[in-house]
Parts: sequence; structure tokens; C-alpha cells
Amino acid sequence: MEGPMDRYHKLGLQQSFSRIYQYPLACKELGLIVKLSYSKLPKNLQSLVLQDVLTAFGLLRRMQTQTAIHAANTLLQAVESALPKQKKAQAVTEFKHAMVAHKRHSKARNNEEDLVELPQDVLVHVFSFLDLQSLLSSSQVCRSWNIASSDSHVWKTLYTNTSNILSKINNHVHGELINDKCNQEGSLDWKNIYKKAYEAFSWKKLLTSSRGFCKHCHAIVWVTDMGNNKTFGLKCKYHQINPISTRQIVEYIDGEYASSDSDNDSDCNSYDDFAPKLWAYPRRSEFSH
Repeated sequence: MEGPMDRYHKLGLQQSFSRIYQYPLACKELGLIVKLSYSKLPKNLQSLVLQDVLTAFGLLRRMQTQTAIHAANTLLQAVESALPKQKKAQAVTEFKHAMVAHKRHSKARNNEEDLVELPQDVLVHVFSFLDLQSLLSSSQVCRSWNIASSDSHVWKTLYTNTSNILSKINNHVHGELINDKCNQEGSLDWKNIYKKAYEAFSWKKLLTSSRGFCKHCHAIVWVTDMGNNKTFGLKCKYHQINPISTRQIVEYIDGEYASSDSDNDSDCNSYDDFAPKLWAYPRRSEFSH
């Protein structure tokens, strides 16, 4: 019978901390596990959780975003509220050392001279690897990023990648979003095509979720990894992935989570309200440069 240790391993947090784009959410997940479940975990799992906390803090010096710093601080607050005195002191010390190193690296980067703005074609290439939320967030950084993030090639790539992900998540929702437009030639407005497909898509939560739960093999996965064959813990051939929240991940570790198709129905209503924010771009006067 599967226990808390097995379920915790399926989260793949150790791999996630080393990925800059997954680090913030991995810290958030670990922080909630520490805050809500640490005292109930078996001793061997408590030791593993502490080791992951130290790993997360140790890797903080490599992170360059305020989102990562905020996530690490959130994890620190959970540590201070839930860990025993000795383990808490060990984790806090590691965090302080990491913050000192991070500030040194940040200062060194700020002192660099002759910084060159990336050419537009390079930005377009980089943005073609982003997921939906990251792409829309990038569009609000500055004018050049906004222009690059609106490039039709970027949205065509996102459309194709979404097709690949959905085909591996759940076959019966695949055809709902993807059609034969990917095989057409010509100057199509791929951003508008994606937007219309998104607004008509009944499983919106899947397109903006980072984590999912496979109902067949009872594993937690990074949804964005589904299209790249990088998933950990999936043993079944045909997946059926439901979005899962951070709090539900804690329930999963505690053995209290029960997935149901109704999860998606309830999420759709909230995402209908959230959808306009996804497509809202800042006015030109709001750009920093």
C-alpha cells in the first residue's frame, strides 16, 4: 500500500528546485506541506522534508527573480512556524547564507557594463518556449518584450505545444482545442486564434495550471512537462489529468485527496471571470522603457 513517503517522492520537488521556472511554486508547495502536515509525517519523511528545505534555500542564490525571493520567504515563514527549534535554526541559517550570496550576485550583475538589449528575433525565439501565463506576464515587462510576445510565431508555437500537451493529458479534450489550423500556411493571426480557442475551451484550468493529478496512476505531475516527456511518476499509458491546487497537494500527501471530474467544472466558472485578465495588456504609458 502506498504511503506518505511514496506520495511525497511523486511530487518530484528535488528536480523542481533546480529549475528556475518551477522553483517558486515548488517552494510554495513545500511551505504548505511544512506548515500543515510536518508534525503528522513519519520521522523519515520529516528528515527528507528538512533536506528539501535546505536544498531550496541553498539554490536560492541562483535565482534572479523577485518571485523566487518571495517564494523562499514564504517557505521560511512556514519553517519558523512548524519546525522544531534545532531544525528551524539549521534552516534559518541556510536561508541567511543564501540571501547574502544572492545579494552579492545581484550586485555584481547590476555593476556589469555594456549591457546589450536582445534583438527582437532572439526574444521571439526565447518566448516561444514559454507557457501561457509566463508569456502574458512577459508581455508586461517593457515595450520590446510586449512586441516580441505578440509575435504570431510565438503564439503558433504555443498553440502547437498546447496540442501536444492536451493529447497526452486527456484524449477526449484534445480535439476541443486543436483543429487543422496548425497545418495551414499563410499569415494567420495565431494570437487571436489561440485566444478564441481558449475562450471556447471548457477545460480552461488545464491551460493555466502548473500541476495536475493523473487519476489512473495517482501521481502528481507538472502539466507543462507533459509535452516534453519529462514527467516523473507516471506509469499508465493513457493519462487523465485533472488540475490540482497547492492545498490539494497537501491533502494528497496526507492521503486525504480524492480527485473527481467535478473539480474541473467548478474551476471553469472562476476561470471565466479570470480570462479577461489573461489577455489584458498594459497601456504604453505603463511600460518602463
